[in-house]
Amino acid sequence: MTAPDSQLTLKSSAGRWVLAATVLGSGMAALDATVVNVALPRIGADLDAGLTSLQWTLNAYTLTLSGLLLLGGSLGDRLGRRRIFLLGVLWFAIASAGCAAAPTAQVLIGMRGLQGVAAALLTPGSLAILEAVFRREDRAAAVGAWSGLGGVAVAIGPVVGGLLAGMAPWGWRLAFLLNLPLAVAVIIVTRKWVPETRDEQASGKLDLIGAGYAALGLGALVYALTEGPVRGWPASLGVTAAAGVLLLVAFGVNEHRRRHPMMPLSLFRSRQFSAANLVTFLVYAALAGALFLLPVQLQLVTGFTPVAAGSSLLPVTAVMLALSARMGRLAQRIGPRRPMAFGPVVAGIGLAMLSRLGEGSDYLTGVLPAVLVFALGLTGTVAPLTATVLAAAPERQVGIASAVNNAVARTAGLLAVAVLPALAGITPAALADPVALSHGYQQAVSIAAALCVAGGLLAGLTISDDVLAGAPEPAAATPTGVHPALEPPPSPER
Repeated sequence: MTAPDSQLTLKSSAGRWVLAATVLGSGMAALDATVVNVALPRIGADLDAGLTSLQWTLNAYTLTLSGLLLLGGSLGDRLGRRRIFLLGVLWFAIASAGCAAAPTAQVLIGMRGLQGVAAALLTPGSLAILEAVFRREDRAAAVGAWSGLGGVAVAIGPVVGGLLAGMAPWGWRLAFLLNLPLAVAVIIVTRKWVPETRDEQASGKLDLIGAGYAALGLGALVYALTEGPVRGWPASLGVTAAAGVLLLVAFGVNEHRRRHPMMPLSLFRSRQFSAANLVTFLVYAALAGALFLLPVQLQLVTGFTPVAAGSSLLPVTAVMLALSARMGRLAQRIGPRRPMAFGPVVAGIGLAMLSRLGEGSDYLTGVLPAVLVFALGLTGTVAPLTATVLAAAPERQVGIASAVNNAVARTAGLLAVAVLPALAGITPAALADPVALSHGYQQAVSIAAALCVAGGLLAGLTISDDVLAGAPEPAAATPTGVHPALEPPPSPER
């Protein structure tokens, strides 16, 4: 791996600027996602879009992001993480301008897909840069600070989205334009302060066939799962779903056979890597499914304005800012198993409390206590999970390691948004029926709460406390021609 002459400390001026660049870059994508969540009812009204179109407004972004994350990580490792990160930021800004100008729901969905491609380039780079640039002693704290500061974008996004959506029926368009000045700032800071790093041992051709299998397989499966409940599962959608599964199986076979795979399956020989990714899948499915429906419930059933609905999650910002870096240090000191076990369980309790919201719920007694419990659980989960995953990967392959775990997190969210509404009985007609919507919301968020608790229990049973101790697991034996195993595991981006 090409690295700076001397790795940086978090307290140095250069280290702070590197952290700022990665936080702003990943925060831009996080801000956009949370702004869109709150603005969904206004987007639906302005563009005459139903429930399925609103699902695709989120899923078009997540689909291209999930399908191409591994390719983005590989490009960063080979061509330079800083270079690919900058390309992703620029592309994201251009696609955001296209979203702002979209005249129809179909055009907006297409532009969101292009945003996802850009995010697949910049997302793996943000965490990979931190792992490659900072000295080992500062990495957990850097990732914790990244989680907390990135949480600002996650929590401020709904507030901004609510304010803009409340200005006028077209106010949601301004939310996408916010990305333009942010992108300019990220490009300036990255060019000046972030050193270039890459995997000098990377060889062979890019696995474009594998990337195609992953993107097409996910696309076909999610399309069938989203459209099936609406259209009554005609035979054509059954065929589409089966084709998606077969393409994903073909992706696995392709990765197994390639001399230089995009996603080395030897990664999953590590118990820690596999366990951390299973925890990631459960927790991020729960978060995505619940936070897709919460703003809709608050606005269409509880009667909150877009600003009030967006502001409801603002305490998450304060809690994550205050505690995320500390949680990173705590996980470094005592090991990540206990934080990763208790964090998702507490977050699940918060989601269970949020599932009780309905007509007549108020903020102080109904929303705020649940949000605070949820925030504490989320803070206890994200930094230790992220630090665990990155610490487990060899330095030269942190880009692809980050991308693998990001792909798991995004795929979990993608499937949750596609499946959870139908599983809870939420149909397109429910948007016009507060009683039906509220009943479906309560069931869906209760399922999400159970998934979070299951993630915590799994972490308690499988995660090792010594994974952050600095000594990686012995690499598993691998067949000749296959990349060596990434010792223990990677992590999700916010």
